[in-house]
Amino acid sequence: MRMATTLSVLVLGAGGIGHAVMTSLDTGIDRVDPFKDMKNRPSAGHGLNLLLVGTDRRDKITEEERQKYRLGGEPCNCTDTVMLVHLSADGDRASVVSVPRDSYAELPEHTDVATGKRHEPHAVKLNAAYAEGGPHLTVSTVERMTGVKISHYLEVDFTSFMKTVDALGGVEICTPRALKDSYTGLDLTPGTHSMNGGQALQYVRSRHIDGAADLGRMQRQQRFLAALIDRATSSGVLLNPVRFKEVSSTMLASVRADAGFGTEQLLALNEAMRGFSPSSSEFTSVPLVGDGVTVKGVGATVKWDPVKSRELFRALREDRPLTSAHGPAAPRPAASPAAAPQSAAGPEPGQESASGKESAKPAESAEPVDVKPQDIRVQVYNGTRTDGLGKLVDDALHATGFNTTRTPLNSDGPDLRRTVVMYDPRWDLSAKSLAAALPGSELRAVRQQGATLKVMAGTDFTAVRPVRAQEAPKGRFGATTGDQVVCP
Repeated sequence: MRMATTLSVLVLGAGGIGHAVMTSLDTGIDRVDPFKDMKNRPSAGHGLNLLLVGTDRRDKITEEERQKYRLGGEPCNCTDTVMLVHLSADGDRASVVSVPRDSYAELPEHTDVATGKRHEPHAVKLNAAYAEGGPHLTVSTVERMTGVKISHYLEVDFTSFMKTVDALGGVEICTPRALKDSYTGLDLTPGTHSMNGGQALQYVRSRHIDGAADLGRMQRQQRFLAALIDRATSSGVLLNPVRFKEVSSTMLASVRADAGFGTEQLLALNEAMRGFSPSSSEFTSVPLVGDGVTVKGVGATVKWDPVKSRELFRALREDRPLTSAHGPAAPRPAASPAAAPQSAAGPEPGQESASGKESAKPAESAEPVDVKPQDIRVQVYNGTRTDGLGKLVDDALHATGFNTTRTPLNSDGPDLRRTVVMYDPRWDLSAKSLAAALPGSELRAVRQQGATLKVMAGTDFTAVRPVRAQEAPKGRFGATTGDQVVCP
């Protein structure tokens, strides 16, 4: 590979093309200054840290693309996606940490870039930092929350995303189950799919597939990035300076970046990634605690696990792989289950429950399901006149890992003989996973019910069956390597 690269550079240089390839790569970049006058920044660790931000800007989208890929509506001028990408000092590893856009954040005193209004310190969802203070406030907020010094800032919108995928010739995405989202138009059957830029955008934007919502979407974004790395490293783009320039120029034409990210950094990135494979990349999300915080005027936010998240970002600063089992293990805090893939969830089947008793079945005998119990929000109703049945069912589902409301309600109707699981058709996989934990229950679709599933406990209820979702092996921070999620 290195010999081929050297030869191609020599050939291009002899033809007078080498100079054009080595320069002008960054002429189309829209520049921002996210680091201007920043003070009290974290100390620089080892390696390179990029803050990759995806916005919902769509001003360059054609009307045909708007219709075809469901890109209508008004943009919020906020960050739709936030990822912290760490490139190791030896160039052998890329660690990608997805940061929930609904993360609870506290903004310092600042001036709103849109209105010029001076704001006092206040609490928001993380994605609002961009709306109020642009890239500068976004970078400073992420640095303050993570303790990680950002080396470069890259901002991608819908247009640059689609153009980059198309310039690479598309990506392959695999799914073991059907994925359908009526909001984005995503409709995938189980199997392997070759996607162009518009289809890939539908895939990474979809958040109405099941109860995992935005957190499930982050996992799909990580799968997409792994597939993109696989495509870039296997297609010969990195070995062909002309193709590298074509792809880079296409991507950068719609990208905003800091002034320090230019030709030199792009070529260094290209050099580092030549030996990459999907296994060279690792993906995780910021660990969360069970209970979020509702902020007046803002809505529900998610909160980071203070112990696990601190250790995660410490590993990035120290340039340690996230999939390694080595290093100090973060203690497990006591927390209730959360609707989050990487949260410190409640007891798994076979572990001690809140009541101090062990589950009836060990984890090995748990029923396999498509959606993790922690990702399924459940409201329990007592559908009988039996006092305490609602609490009994809520406790049992909670102990099995389901994200129950912990406030069971009473039904107004006559006694139900059979337990019913009511669900919005958009969350049918979550409903099937919940029904598997309630043997003999009836599934009943209710349009527009929303992401919270309802259980009407009937007189037939006896016990909750333990369930578990199939998952790839994960490291200490719930991280997986790219080769575990790309198409075989």
